[in-house]
Amino acid sequence: SIFTVLILTLLVLLTVATFLWNLLVLATILRVKAFHRVPHNLVASTAVSDVLVAALVMPLSLVKELLVKELSAGRRWRLGRELCLVWVCFDMLCCTASIWNVTAIALDRYWSITRQLQYTLLARRRISNVMIALTWLLSAAISLVPLLGWGETYSPEQERCQLSQDPSYTIVSTGGAFYLPLCVVLFVYWKIYKASKFHMGARRRNAVVPLPEAAQVKEASQEPQMVFTARRAAITFQTDGETWKEQKDKKAALMVGILIGVFVLCWIPFFITELISPLCSCNIPPIWKSIFLWLGYSNSFFNPLIYTAFNKNYNNAFKNLFVKQR
Repeated sequence: SIFTVLILTLLVLLTVATFLWNLLVLATILRVKAFHRVPHNLVASTAVSDVLVAALVMPLSLVKELLVKELSAGRRWRLGRELCLVWVCFDMLCCTASIWNVTAIALDRYWSITRQLQYTLLARRRISNVMIALTWLLSAAISLVPLLGWGETYSPEQERCQLSQDPSYTIVSTGGAFYLPLCVVLFVYWKIYKASKFHMGARRRNAVVPLPEAAQVKEASQEPQMVFTARRAAITFQTDGETWKEQKDKKAALMVGILIGVFVLCWIPFFITELISPLCSCNIPPIWKSIFLWLGYSNSFFNPLIYTAFNKNYNNAFKNLFVKQR
């Protein structure tokens, strides 16, 4: 039908756009030396996982949508057991890595805002490298377990290929792949929100009443206005408007909030159905499973759009990259 052709066309465009956009971000980070530091290494790790989602996972999922046959018993997988295992393992590896990379970016922003003195450049580099290593190790552990026999994904009798319906494996895999990072990012954003509220309240409480004109030296009236007061060899500093650091932290908090919000909206329908279905033996219509799955894949498309939209350096780097190519 025309509707089916339209839906498949949109899925193909989503796959191609996800691959190209993340590849562009990754190429920019590799070519620009200024991006060879934190937090761009976390962004690069996220782009790698999202590129793999678009290159290895989404095409096989699209083929599955095309080749499966609707039967009364469900959808049948016609591509064999080996390809089923490859698809499921790459699906879990890349999507779990993408989710945990988003969590790592949120944690990095949280520590840079709330622990400015302790979270030095050296500590930030070490911690980010550790988070990247743990992200891929945990993702590999969750995805490779079915190959060892726990949580079989392929049923030869029914020719069905899907994530394991074993209740114990479902709890462990969904908990490690989504619910644990979900708790982390929600806790992180709550702490960032409290910290921003605290700093705004402290700045208002510490507002200084202007001294007589003889004791003040004011610069030109620009925003933010700066006031220096000299009194017995002690110098205090006050800003009437927001400082550059406060504006930067507010922008980072907004970026983390949008990143977390999109992440939750994209993935929570899929993981709720994946957790409930094996535990209650519910039969969820295949069409809804496909919708929730592709909604989760779309998170790999939105990730680079979000963290590049809040960084003008990426936009300038994209322009310079295209100019050099010309």
